[in-house]
Amino acid sequence: MMDAVPHPDTPDLPAAGPAADPAGPAADAHPTVPRGGTPDPTLAAGQVTAARLDEALLGGERSLSLDELAAVTELTPSDVEAYWSWLGLPVTDPSEKAFTRDDADALVDVARFVADEELDLRAQTTLVRSMGHTTERLALWQVEGLVEHMARRFGLDDTSARLLVLDRLPALAPALERQLLHAWRRQLAAVAGRFATEFSGARITPGDDGGRLPLPRAVGFADIVSFTKRTAGLGSVELAEFVQTFETEARDRITAAGGRVVKTIGDAVLFVADDVATGAEVALRLAVSGGADGGPDEAGVPPVRVSLVWGRVLSRFGDVFGTSVNLAARLTDIAEPSTVLIDRDTAAALRGDPRFALTAQPEREVQGLGVIEPVRLQRAYAG
Repeated sequence: MMDAVPHPDTPDLPAAGPAADPAGPAADAHPTVPRGGTPDPTLAAGQVTAARLDEALLGGERSLSLDELAAVTELTPSDVEAYWSWLGLPVTDPSEKAFTRDDADALVDVARFVADEELDLRAQTTLVRSMGHTTERLALWQVEGLVEHMARRFGLDDTSARLLVLDRLPALAPALERQLLHAWRRQLAAVAGRFATEFSGARITPGDDGGRLPLPRAVGFADIVSFTKRTAGLGSVELAEFVQTFETEARDRITAAGGRVVKTIGDAVLFVADDVATGAEVALRLAVSGGADGGPDEAGVPPVRVSLVWGRVLSRFGDVFGTSVNLAARLTDIAEPSTVLIDRDTAAALRGDPRFALTAQPEREVQGLGVIEPVRLQRAYAG
């Protein structure tokens, strides 16, 4: 591991990488001499940096080609290619020595898991793609967060901040790796706990409709009002801060009220809750965003339009699907700023709860769903 960066006002910044030794292994493996015969020092430096990072992050050099990896793992080359494609890291040159011994160990491990659990192709694809998709986004999110941090901490331009992050990654990665494993275990335990509570006493009876969507959930959206207008003219730093403030505050309010964030979609967030009353509480907490003048509130969160629909959904690929999700999206489109709209069936589920007030709105026709009867959700007057 590399030593930690000292804490002066301006750190010693890494160059793009040291000059490659023409006789060294990196130069032999990845020549950087263009057609004119003159070495490109920038490419050579970048390759040395990449090799150094590989050694630290991948646990060793890339010493195996596709066929060699298949031979070591006793899998077929097509099986190996499929695995890497599902991870989101497709093999572009089978003859290139792109794989490590740790890659071989991972493949043996997953092959044993597939055999032990008798996973069919669909299950294999789903499980591996879930890891690839999630970790790709996670790695990018964390690296970009570190770049922003280095730029703020040391007053660096974007390029210098990225070079510093590259220099620091080998020292930072172990802590991030431990946190990832810890967070995954906690999230898995949370999912298992919810399933245990919801399904432990469930039994299918002859009268059940086996074709209906499996999960009853409150689902809703919160959409920033006039996002395009608010962000027009913002620089990259200001835009990043604007979006991060919204996502952070929205996530905090959703989870504090007992809901869960499904995903963020630029200027909107999709959330779910396990019961309709919790969903209503989440929606109302989100709707108080924004200041009285139509600008951001004290936390920097702009006004939002919010929807909530109680119905059955299908949960797949870390997302939720179903008619109720589509209806919630349409209700958000027609909601006024800082208000919550629900549908008639959700209103019926909430009717009788003294915490909430329900006000019928004029019928609206929306594309794909026909005529809907929106209802405004508010907190009941406590006078």
